[in-house]
Parts: sequence; structure tokens; C-alpha cells
Amino acid sequence: MNDDRRVIKRTRILRSAKIIVPRRSPVIHCTVQNINSGGACLKVANTYGVPQTFDLTFEHGRTRRNCRVVWRTNDKLGVAFTEAEEKVAAAEAKSAEAEPKAAKAAAES
Repeated sequence: MNDDRRVIKRTRILRSAKIIVPRRSPVIHCTVQNINSGGACLKVANTYGVPQTFDLTFEHGRTRRNCRVVWRTNDKLGVAFTEAEEKVAAAEAKSAEAEPKAAKAAAES
């Protein structure tokens, strides 16, 4: 039985990346195992000491994403890209704002 609860399926890849922790060095090397627009699964030597938020860079530094850890095991991290979360929250807020206006318009007609 597949217990993957994601709405958007992830694409399997094996790409080297680096976790950049604010005010801390050196970087933490990892492998991106799967990815989609909302997050990724990262394999690391050990998750001990990896903070809840960090930046992830790959494609030789051309791509940099803000991440929030959603789950962790001894050697893997499931992360959400915080930019994607912010876009979803903004869309939900806009939708919630539009609902009362639509209800009011329907009541007036």
C-alpha cells in the first residue's frame, strides 16, 4: 500500500546540493532524492544538528530555495519550500477575502 499523501507527486532525481545554515559553516552536503514545486526529500550523512529552517542550493549555486523541515529520519529530511507555502497562504487569504463579497452579492440579488 502506498502511503504517499502528497497532492503533487514528486519527481525522482539524484542531484548534489548544499544546505546553507545561517551564521554557521561549513555547508552541509546532501543529495536531493525527489522534488516538486512544494518541497523535496534530502539525503544527508546525519540529520543531527540540521536546523528546522535553512537555504538549499543546487545546480552549482544557480538555484537557492528557503526550506522548512517537515519530517526527518537519521539520514533524510523532508522539506517544504517556504516560497511555495507563502504563495499558497496568499492565495487562500485572497480566496477567503473574496468569499464574503460573493455571499453579500448573492444575498443582495
